[in-house]
Amino acid sequence: MRARWLDPRLTLQTDDGFGAAQPVALTRPGIEAKVRPALEAGEVAVIGGFVGATADGITTTLGRGGSDYSASIIGAAIDAGEIQIWTDVDGMLTCDPRLVPDAMLIPRLSFDEASELAYFGAKVLHPSTILPAVEKNIPVRILNTMRPGVPGTVITAAAPDHGRSLTAVACKRNITVVSITSTRMLQAHGFLRRVFEVFERHATSVDVVTTSEVSVSMTVDDDRRIEAITHELREFASVQTEGGMAMISAVGESLRSDPATAVSVIAALGRLPLRMVSQAASRRNVTVVLSDSDLPIAVARLHAHFFASVGAAS
Repeated sequence: MRARWLDPRLTLQTDDGFGAAQPVALTRPGIEAKVRPALEAGEVAVIGGFVGATADGITTTLGRGGSDYSASIIGAAIDAGEIQIWTDVDGMLTCDPRLVPDAMLIPRLSFDEASELAYFGAKVLHPSTILPAVEKNIPVRILNTMRPGVPGTVITAAAPDHGRSLTAVACKRNITVVSITSTRMLQAHGFLRRVFEVFERHATSVDVVTTSEVSVSMTVDDDRRIEAITHELREFASVQTEGGMAMISAVGESLRSDPATAVSVIAALGRLPLRMVSQAASRRNVTVVLSDSDLPIAVARLHAHFFASVGAAS
């Protein structure tokens, strides 16, 4: 096959966020200009992923999931018919197979479901990967490099009707819960803004948030700056942190239309003590936070309740 190598630093322009660079608006015309001539000449354009460059030509990297992100950016830029992500698993599964050995392949799911699963811990797909594909409505297929005959998972805009209450269960470990209490929250405005500004200054993302009249709890999966964060928060509130926690997210389009599904998620966990419970505004997921030691049994119970009796979707 005739092929042409293209330097990714000349096709993928990024900002200067070294180690976690983001593509800039000028990227797509640049990719089109470099890649299209090779395609029109009947050649396969071969471009390394994960690497880009600033407008000044300084080499950058895109961070975790950057190679898949590169493929999605380039596929969207040339209006590809399909974007394929080749990895080391058969596709998206109903659960982490390290926790549930009989986790099943998900043949089809929606962009929204895939985004939720990626954000809440599914390792197959980085949360940023499918964003360019979503904007262009290009299907994304996840395939196994070692088992190319497996059809994999296809991700599209439309939600498939797979006949299950849930699509999958995702989880994150090594979670820290930060609980902030202050009477200043009572009927006051600006308090939460002040809290989140602390996390912003320390470049730490928050996953799940629950609030009451005088307290707010949130989870972070990066505790490298937790001491500095709590020190600053204690200037205006009482703060407690709990490490050794885990987060489980049950994801499915049916959560939007059937409130009973959310109730079933909590009921399936039995008497396991839950630290936090949250349902996102999109209503595509129900997320619980609990002790990491309870994670394996919690995930096993959810998977058995929602998937074991149904079998794999066609």
